This record gives sequence, C-alpha cells and structure tokens, in this order.
Amino acid sequence: MSLFQTFADSTSPAQGPDRIGKLRAELGRRGFDGFIVPRADEHQGEYVPPSAERLAWLTGFTGSAGTAVILADKAALIVDGRYTVQAAEQVDAEVITPVQMALTTAEDWIADNLRPGAVLAYDPWLHTTEAVKKLEKAVARAGGTLVPSDMNLVDVIWIDRPASPQAPVRPHPIAFAGETAADKLARLRDKMATDKVAALVVSDPHNLAWTFNLRGGDVDCTPLPLGYAIIPQEGRAQLFFDPAKITNEAGDAVGDLAEFVPISGFQTALDEIGQSGETVRVDAATGAIAIARRIEAAGGVVDGGADPIALMKAVKNEAEISGSRAAHLRDGAAVARFLAWLDREAPSGRISEIDAVEALEGFRIETGAMKNLSFPTISGAGPNAALPHYRVTNSSNRLLARDQIFLVDSGAQYEDGTTDITRTIIVGEPTAEMKDRFTRVLQGHIAIATIMFPKGTNGAQIDSFARKPLWEAGLDFDHGTGHGIGSYLSVHEGPQRIAKTGTTALVAGMMLSNEPGFYKQGDFGIRIENLILVEPRTIAGGDRDMLGFETLTFAPIDLRLVEPALMTKEEIAWLDAYHAAVWEKLETLVDAQTRAWLEAATQPLASAAR
Repeated sequence: MSLFQTFADSTSPAQGPDRIGKLRAELGRRGFDGFIVPRADEHQGEYVPPSAERLAWLTGFTGSAGTAVILADKAALIVDGRYTVQAAEQVDAEVITPVQMALTTAEDWIADNLRPGAVLAYDPWLHTTEAVKKLEKAVARAGGTLVPSDMNLVDVIWIDRPASPQAPVRPHPIAFAGETAADKLARLRDKMATDKVAALVVSDPHNLAWTFNLRGGDVDCTPLPLGYAIIPQEGRAQLFFDPAKITNEAGDAVGDLAEFVPISGFQTALDEIGQSGETVRVDAATGAIAIARRIEAAGGVVDGGADPIALMKAVKNEAEISGSRAAHLRDGAAVARFLAWLDREAPSGRISEIDAVEALEGFRIETGAMKNLSFPTISGAGPNAALPHYRVTNSSNRLLARDQIFLVDSGAQYEDGTTDITRTIIVGEPTAEMKDRFTRVLQGHIAIATIMFPKGTNGAQIDSFARKPLWEAGLDFDHGTGHGIGSYLSVHEGPQRIAKTGTTALVAGMMLSNEPGFYKQGDFGIRIENLILVEPRTIAGGDRDMLGFETLTFAPIDLRLVEPALMTKEEIAWLDAYHAAVWEKLETLVDAQTRAWLEAATQPLASAAR
C-alpha cells in the first residue's frame, strides 16, 4: 500500500452533465452567458490543494493543465498535447468537447463560439493580468463582454468542496538552505532598488518559502505553505497565512524580518500599499489580476514584471548543490534496488503498475530520509508508457507483460534535495524498432549531457540537440527536453528550461532535467531522464566563458534496449563512463543481491552486448 499516492478513479465522466447543468443554471441566475474554469489556484500553481481542483470536479479531467469554457449551449476543454488521450477518456464528450491546444487555443475557441452580445465571466483570482488581456481580445473579436465575477461560480455549486489546507508552516534549516533569510532579503531589495519598485507582492508560494526559509504541506508532493507576502523596500515584510498554520518555530525563525498577518487581511494590505501611490511589482506569471486591480483602485502603480525571487531561487548555492548530490546518491541506491527487484520479479507476469509504484516507494522510504514523492509516480506498462503524463489508477492498472516496455518516472522529496528520474526497461526481449527508438532517445540525452555552450545561451538554443537523432528518422516528442528543479521545493521550477520556449539564459548553479523521449501511441513509450547542474567549463584556446552540465543522477540505463551500431565511439564512451560512475558511487550503498545485479547492469556496452 502506498503512503503517498492513491490509485482511485477520482473522477467520472458520468458526473459531468449534472455538474455542468448546475453551473449553467447558476450562470442564468446571474445574467452570464459563460464561465471560464482554468486548472489553477490563486497562485497559478502546478500542484493545487483539493479545494482548488475545480476543473477536475466539474469535468472529470485530472491533468495538471487545461481550461474549460462553459457556454449556455456548448462547452470545450482545451488541453495541450500531453493530455489529448487522457482528456478524451475522462470527460463526457456529449457535454464537453476536448480540444487540442495545438489546433485551437482557449482564446480562439471563445472568439469562434461566443455569440455577439454575450457576457463571459471569469474569477479574477485565477487569471493573471496578461491572461485576461488575451481573453479580452478574444471576447471582443466575438462581439461579447468579459466580466469578473465576485465569486467563483464552481464554488457556488460545489456543496461538499474540501476546506482550505492548514498544514503547519515550519522553518527550513540553514544547513540545507545555505543562506539566511536576512541575506536573501538584502539581495532582493538591491534588485528592487535597481528596478525602482517600492514594494513586491509575492504571489508565488515557492518564492515566499525560499526567501524566508519556510516550508509547509498544503499541496501534494511539494512542501509549500500557501500564502502571500508583501516585501517593502524598507521595513518589515508581511506574511499572509491562515493563523492556524503558524508554528512557534516559524515565528522564531522569521523573527524581526517579517510579521505574520491573517490571510483575511491581505486585501486590506493591498489597499494600503496602493494608497502610498508608489510603484508595486506584481509578478506577471503568478500574480492574479485581482491583486493588480486592487492596488490600482487604491491609487498605486503596478509594475507587472517578473518576481526577481524566481531567478535568485533558480541559482543554487553550495549548500543546496551539495545537498542535491547527497540526495541523488541516496535516491540512486533506492532506484537501483528497485530496478534489481523489477528484473527478478517482472518476468513472472504477476507484477502490476501499482505493484511497481509501491515497491519503488518502499525502497525510498527505507532510506529513512524521504519526506514525500516529488510528483505522483508515472508507472506505465506497454501502451500506457506511451502516455507521457500517465497516472495509474485501479481501473487502468496493467500487468508488466513479457516483451513489452515499462516506463517509470518518479522522484522524491528529501530535506537536502528534490529528485526526478525516468528509466525505461524492457521485460523480455525488445523489438528492433524499440531498440532503434531507445537508442535515438539515448543519443539525444547524451548530446545534452555533453554539450558545452557560451555564457548567455538559453534552453531554446540547445533543445534541438536532444531531438536531432529522432529528427533524422522523421520522429520527435511533444514535450520539453528539460525543466528546472527546486531545492526541497517544486520538481518543476522556472524560469530555466530546455525547451522551444526556454528563453531564460542558463547560469552556473541552475538545476534542470535532461529527458528526451519517444512515444508510439498504443504500443510503447521511451524516456531517459537524469538531473543536471549547470557549471563552468574551460575550452583550451577559446575566447568565451563557457558552461556545461554535471550529471547528478546515478542509476543504470537498460543496455538491453541499446543498439550499439547506431552510436558513435564518443557516445559509447559516455555511456560506459556513466555506468562506471554509477557502479563506483552506488556499490557500497546497496545490499549484496542488488550489488550483484548492479555490477552486471553497469558493464561496458561491448561486454553487455556479447
């Protein structure tokens, strides 16, 4: 039994018609013709508390991104390529139409389907200013009117909506944080002075938690305390939480740097900083338009730039880096034990996807340091592996069958670091197609692991290196190559990323994932993921400051899926060196049975191929 993950089918398409019907009745009572339901909370978070899972409750769709637009006579659920199959399976298509974002954005759908003169409503706490600007343009194209609602209409009909979370707020030890909150605030205020802003509204709880060295437990998988902060250029900051969350330890840790204020006082505090008439920064990415409008209504000037904390947080200090290295060794040993167990048990045909999740979790728990998962484990056998964001449930659970691929993407939260690793394993014998695709994904992974690039390069500029081996065969994958990683915070952290949208320059100290993939719908999926650290590099004779990546993750890559004939000598040398490092780092951290398996799994490719 899993302590951290449930496998219940939490939603049902059959519930959709009744709930959407109730929402439409509420729209009619209020004189609205439609309502927008994003998958978001008041902080635009990826992981949201049960009380904010409005999209899932209303439509049945449980993905981490999507937007529903409910009109009087039609409705759509707009999702990106990760969730096309999932959306079709989870919603009642007779009532709500799944739409691929690549074909039609939410704004385009609104422009095409909202009738002239119609009034479309939205919750101003669930949309940023930029998002509302796009919606306003779309509604104007349709000849309608976009209006904020004074309450969320889903909440009105959601009679048994869960209460807001009240997990205790606790300090994050300086041994892991590596920098005091006072020093972080001093750096932050220097940046605020440069940007000429008198105050900063911190709407992203990750940024609040990092700045004040606090952690909580209000959402799954990320130790977040949900709340807000207002940080003035001078004077004490204000931290807005439900009073029930505040512990004596948190109060002692924050000390004179800030005062805790009940969350009920947040809007009044916005009025007060607005009345100063000064310029206030509200984060463009996570700041709700309700915050900006409240400040402006009181007389303040809103600067809708980026919260500078995000970039500060992305560059890890020495304590965070050393902690991550330690966490990855601990985690790698647990993953190695799992992979050895899987190789012994999976050929029986009796191991299910859920069994695999529970076994891997058990090995991590046995480290004695695991605090939580860093995200729900993706455990996909056969065709389920072809769903990049698959989440096993009791009804979807499959056995690991012979001659099929099994993909497991998992991670853990430790106080000293956050991990994320994907391994693709063959149970039995792979087909030639499987080996070809796996090897091309591996080549892309190696290209990122070994690349050196000039200072100032962003993730978009190197993303193509991961795709080139697949492109050469007319193939690709529909997700980014890498995302940023937090330090005992979110497993998906910005602004850094390796993707077509990765416009932030990579800086030494940033952590990212390296995870190219390939997915053959209905058959198999492949992804190979390690975490990497940006670090300085020197090239003899060069005249530029260069950067490269240190690989942080250590666990064997399945050599049975590798086709050596496709690889260059340099690629083979990297793989052999990586496996030598895996053996060297893990062999003393695992039991004798796992050690014997690990020694075989990390043999040089030429030896393994014989």
